[in-house]
Amino acid sequence: MKYCYPLVVALLLSGCARAPRQPASAEAATFTNPLLPAGADPWTIHHNGYYYYTHTTGRNITLWKTPSLSQLRTAPSKVVWTPPAAGPNSREIWAPELHRIQGKWYLYYAADAGRNPEHRLWVLENSAADPLEGTWEDKGQITDATNKWAIDGSVFENRGQLYFIWSGWEGDQNGRQDIYLARMKNPWTIDGPRVRVSTPTYTWERNGDLNNPNDPPHVDVNEGPEVLRHAGKLYLIYSASGCWTDTYALGMLTASDKADLLQPSSWQKSPEPVFQQNAANKVYAPGHNSFFKSPDGTQDWILYHANDEPGQGCGRFRTPRAQLFTWNADGTPNFGVPVAVGQPLARPSGEK
Repeated sequence: MKYCYPLVVALLLSGCARAPRQPASAEAATFTNPLLPAGADPWTIHHNGYYYYTHTTGRNITLWKTPSLSQLRTAPSKVVWTPPAAGPNSREIWAPELHRIQGKWYLYYAADAGRNPEHRLWVLENSAADPLEGTWEDKGQITDATNKWAIDGSVFENRGQLYFIWSGWEGDQNGRQDIYLARMKNPWTIDGPRVRVSTPTYTWERNGDLNNPNDPPHVDVNEGPEVLRHAGKLYLIYSASGCWTDTYALGMLTASDKADLLQPSSWQKSPEPVFQQNAANKVYAPGHNSFFKSPDGTQDWILYHANDEPGQGCGRFRTPRAQLFTWNADGTPNFGVPVAVGQPLARPSGEK
């Protein structure tokens, strides 16, 4: 959840300005986290030799373009979409994702008119070869028939079928965030009913501090769903507990890629988080991730945000970080532990 009270909004917007350019050696064999001084909900996609990156700014959608994601600080960036001055998608622009589908670019994002209960999901389309060029056409709201509160929309394909996945409310009151899945007719239209595939059940999915009057009125959160494919399985990685807590963490659902994904029983939840805070490394509230391959396609990397100190919450202190992950003998992903800021890491294989 990304609750943006006035002070937090001000901090977030001031902290998400374009990163100052810093000299970097292309020959350097290592890099260090964070990738940028600020940036929550990081997302990247690789296409035709370039990584396109984005994160929540709160006020627009900005894209970065680079052949080497570890060198993101030196990458050029461009505001590709600014919301209207008023209306249902004019405020609190959260968690944009850029996807390449059927030869066109699509940007999915959450927005409202200034009140969190109004948050819904929206989509933009661009037919240019480069998403930093061309014109972004507003394709409108993307929703199922219930039209309930929704954030953190993402798209994936399985066996020729497109699916939309997001975090939403069952009803009209803020009490719990679940993960929903639906079939898509095309990249901007949901086709059929939504299906709830995950709800917060374990203690580590329900952490929060209700003793603080500034905290939201609930602690049961599943959000930020992303699908990772490997060896005939789909791994739905999601963020759990309140983002304002240090115990914000990643959970995992697993399904066969041959299963009926619209049957909730096809998805099995792991009983423990698969990536969580590491106080020894001073990494707190790691979450809202995406995934990418190294330029040569031989390595798998996780991209996520985290805080450097306890109690920093959901504001401007969250920074984007990347690290290599591997696969266990049973085929499941092994994300390890979040690495410390400043720790030298080998650059992704094939970077120049």
